Amino acid sequence: MSKKLFLTGAHGMVGKNVLAHPDAQEWSILAPTSSELDLTDAHAVRAFFVAEKPDAVVHAAGKVGGIQANMADPVGFLDINVTIGRNVIMEAHNAGVSQLVNLASTCMYPAGAANPLTEEMILTAPLEPTNEGYALAKIMATRMCQYISAQDSAAQYKTLIPCNLFGLYDKFDPKHSHLVPAIIHKMHIAKTTGAETVEIWGDGTARREFMFAADLADAVHRSLGDTNTLPDLMNVGLGHDHTINAYYETVAEIVGWEGRFVHDLSKPVGMKQKLTDTRRQTAWGWSPQTSLKDGLSATYEHYLNEVSK
Repeated sequence: MSKKLFLTGAHGMVGKNVLAHPDAQEWSILAPTSSELDLTDAHAVRAFFVAEKPDAVVHAAGKVGGIQANMADPVGFLDINVTIGRNVIMEAHNAGVSQLVNLASTCMYPAGAANPLTEEMILTAPLEPTNEGYALAKIMATRMCQYISAQDSAAQYKTLIPCNLFGLYDKFDPKHSHLVPAIIHKMHIAKTTGAETVEIWGDGTARREFMFAADLADAVHRSLGDTNTLPDLMNVGLGHDHTINAYYETVAEIVGWEGRFVHDLSKPVGMKQKLTDTRRQTAWGWSPQTSLKDGLSATYEHYLNEVSK
């Protein structure tokens, strides 16, 4: 009989990639929807652990959004994510679950931190104000895992800090999408409408690290199989980045659009770089296997099959 894995956030992009990974077959995965289990309800979460008795937990759930959403509702981003993190992690511990993989965010790093971002930098300087509430909640969950592991030798509660992600099951609606899916949608529209130019905000030289979400899913499953050697806190990323221009150019090649780009230098571009240090990941013996072009090709194929019809 296979062991039980409780996967929170199973219906988001990360959760769906974890479910789609070949190693998911090794588990009996519990993946309740938010209507089936309200993670903000401590009593409901406790009852779930008592009834289901999972052997391990992957915590990927949370209230997420872009800069505008975070700025509009910092109370919600702090309160809901703190509550969910506390309920899942503490009720897992109370139920005697010995293995938990917590997914955090690079927004936990100080706003002015030098690149590449090393795990030791967390809580060494002020956070980025625009998503401070979300970041504080992620730091709370991370510290809770570290405290539990330090206090209880039987508990292996570890945290992964993924870099930016893209991939299958991403959000492509321009109102909700992040950079890569937004570019894919934009370039597809340009091709289908015969647009001769596509606009890029700023000069396109800002650098971003985007990893294919299926690679994160691979790291998660590897973590479940090797939690005892996993550092208590570890970046999961490429360790290198690409310019915004390079993302546009690669997507244009995949989509088959042959127009020209124009740069609007009056538009905001955000920070020039946000790159993770992957030395802990390398020492642990794992690295992402999907190239940018292969990841973008697979994501565009998903977009054509599932989104653009």
